Order: sequence, then C-alpha cells, then structure tokens
Amino acid sequence: MTEDWTPLDREFDAWDKAGMTLPLWWRDDDAVADTPALRQLDALSTETGLPVHLAVIPAGADAALGALVAAHTHLIPLVHGRAHENHAPEGQKKAEFGPHRPPAEMKADIAWGLSRLSDLFGPRLRPVFVPPWNRIAPELVAGLAGLGFAALSAFAPRKTALAAPGLARINTHLDPIDWRGTRSLVAPDRLIAQMALQLADRRSGYADNDEPYGLLTHHLAHDGAIWDFTARLLSRLRNGPTRAWSFDDLPPAKDTT
Repeated sequence: MTEDWTPLDREFDAWDKAGMTLPLWWRDDDAVADTPALRQLDALSTETGLPVHLAVIPAGADAALGALVAAHTHLIPLVHGRAHENHAPEGQKKAEFGPHRPPAEMKADIAWGLSRLSDLFGPRLRPVFVPPWNRIAPELVAGLAGLGFAALSAFAPRKTALAAPGLARINTHLDPIDWRGTRSLVAPDRLIAQMALQLADRRSGYADNDEPYGLLTHHLAHDGAIWDFTARLLSRLRNGPTRAWSFDDLPPAKDTT
C-alpha cells in the first residue's frame, strides 16, 4: 500500500524550522502472554528503537510474559485494569471501571491489579494505570495516587498535565484500528492527516507538547495491513523531529502496606 505522507512531511519540516522536538511514546494494550504477535511487536520495537509500553491485564498475565519482559528492557509493563471485563449495562459504552459498580469494589480491583503485576514484574513495572476501553469513573481517579500510581493513561489529548494531585496524565493520541467498522486499518491518509493536524496544534500552542505523543496499538488484534502501516509510521516518526520517551523517569510506586 502506498500512502501520501506529504501532510506529515510538511509538518515535520515546520517543526524542524521551529527547532521543536516531539516527545514520542508507544502503548500497546491487552498483553497477557508470550504469543507470536507479542514477539512481532517486540521485534518492531527493537527495529525502531522505540520502547513499547505493554498495558498488561493482571488477571490473565502469565509467568511466560513475566520472563519475556524480564529479558527485554524495551518492553515496559503497565497496569491494564483487573480482568478487562465489561460491567456496563447493555447499550452503554463498555467499561470495567465506569459508574456501574461500587467505588470500593473497583478500588480493591485496581489495588489487586497493581499488587499482582508488581509480583510478576518486580521493579520493571511502571506504576501507571490504563483503564480498559480508556474509561474510568472520575471518583476513582482521585484515589489512584494513594494506591501507589504515578500516572493515568487513556486516549485523546489531555486538557491538564495532572489527572489528580500527584497523578500525571499521559494519554495516547493515534489508534490505527477501525474498531467500529472493518476492525482492520483505518484509511492511511486519514491517519496521516489526523496526526499532521495534531502536531500542528502542538506546534502552534493549541495543544500541550509537554505531553508525550502516544501511538496506541493492540498486537493481538493486528492484521497484516495494521502491522505494515505501523512499521512504516514508526520508521517515519523515528526519522523525524522526535525523541523517544518512556515512563522510566516516573517515581516508583508508593509502599501502601
């Protein structure tokens, strides 16, 4: 497939002229095991030199995943809910931590997820909460720092640098999967135009360029078209005015025992 990268190339030229650099990070959701798809993701991360932050589902994560992460420092685990189970009533948007359960129950699930993955990954785990479907009830956000989290990550440009006192907000911004349609690749020209516009907003000061720009992928849902486009996109980004960013500079999780 041949895409028209002109809009992004022009925006990169504008960034170069302005002497600006884009902080770039990569989040991939729903990891539970050492699978061929995860190995492909791992290879792409190695090839591009961009760490991939694995949003790991605590209830499904196995020892083989722990061993793989331990052997590959560019795979950085985050906490992805508890079991990635939908608790929303039929007809409402899916959510594991939406306004559909008692807050105390959800808080216990979040704490369990952090503990479970801390045991699996040790100090390699970043204390970052990634709510399934990128949705979380506001009343839960304020309590995440107290549970030991340093950041919350969802989707769409952030409006504030902090999600709550002591809790950074680091979102993702581009998802190549057409979830509501083919479940294959969104039209590449649409993705390129979307990213060029998002970068123009940052360059012009309409969006927060201190927030790392996040690519969101789901390795278990990728077909060939998604893999191929993601590889081409990452290659262009890494050759553009970008710098790799990760959560490694965030403070460790607090000891809440």
